[in-house]
Amino acid sequence: MLWRRTSPERGLHMSSYSQNRLRRLRESPAMRRMMRETRLSVDDFVYPIFVTHGRDVRKEIGPMPGMYQLSLDQLISEIGEVSELGIPAVLLFGIPADKDPLGTEAYEPGGIVQEAIRVIKQTTPELMIVTDLCLCEYTDHGHCGVVADDRVDNDRTLELLAKTATCQAEAGADMVAPSAMMDGQVGAVREALDSKGYKGTPIMAYSAKYSSAFYGPFRVAAESAPQFGDRMGYQIDPANIRQAMREIEQDIEEGADIVMVKPALSYLDVLAAASEAFDHPMAAYNVSGEYAMVKAAAQNEWLDSRLVTMEILTSIKRAGADIIISYHSKEVARWLASEG
Repeated sequence: MLWRRTSPERGLHMSSYSQNRLRRLRESPAMRRMMRETRLSVDDFVYPIFVTHGRDVRKEIGPMPGMYQLSLDQLISEIGEVSELGIPAVLLFGIPADKDPLGTEAYEPGGIVQEAIRVIKQTTPELMIVTDLCLCEYTDHGHCGVVADDRVDNDRTLELLAKTATCQAEAGADMVAPSAMMDGQVGAVREALDSKGYKGTPIMAYSAKYSSAFYGPFRVAAESAPQFGDRMGYQIDPANIRQAMREIEQDIEEGADIVMVKPALSYLDVLAAASEAFDHPMAAYNVSGEYAMVKAAAQNEWLDSRLVTMEILTSIKRAGADIIISYHSKEVARWLASEG
């Protein structure tokens, strides 16, 4: 104990103040770098990309400044930039030509994500391709699976998720990331991949995916807003942490190689608890709403975008993330490179 009270006249007395000057380790930039406990690296990041049909399409996403829907010809230059920055992986989302009740383009060999995989493998084969595995972008109702009687049918959805996973793997995906929050989705995907000869394809499961208002900008980007109801029936209630732990545990038992907490910033407690409880690689998704808030505030000069972004991402890694999926990935890669 550093402080002890003597008499009212003398006030507080320092017992070991001179021996415990913690500021000594914070006085200079060199000392602060040496003492830094949590370090961001470009190797921590996965960069999300939205691909669409057409040519010469580079459509900025309104609530996500700096992010675009890209046609395949525009994807080539984007991927080249990502690779030059040293970012090791991208996460692909597709905007189909047509939507239907069963999300057919998700599992067609000529679907937009499958075509994007082939383009990337032809031009930048060293880049790791992770594919989001969900139906919400592809269905006309905007839900993450097959709808029957105004409810998402869990088991019928599993069949289509498994079919989509094998289609993505056949196209060359290095990793699949089931995000529909269907019970048994990891097991169904693992079984399907193994049966088709893709035993070496890892699964990054969106295990603790919350029903969050922070997804709003993403739904603009992916054109995937539900046309009725909401997703609270299959995504986790933001008030709950025990359910998240059970979801993660179940996904690990079903064969997930990496598990994820999404969103990241408002769920740092979940991320920290999960990284403590499970000896498994942990991903965190720094989602669209978190990105949009920083960008909007910076545009109004209410905060310093670089400092706030780095602080947020450091907190995500400090909480236990081994992998950070973030729309900030490219700018962070530049910042880290400029720091030497």
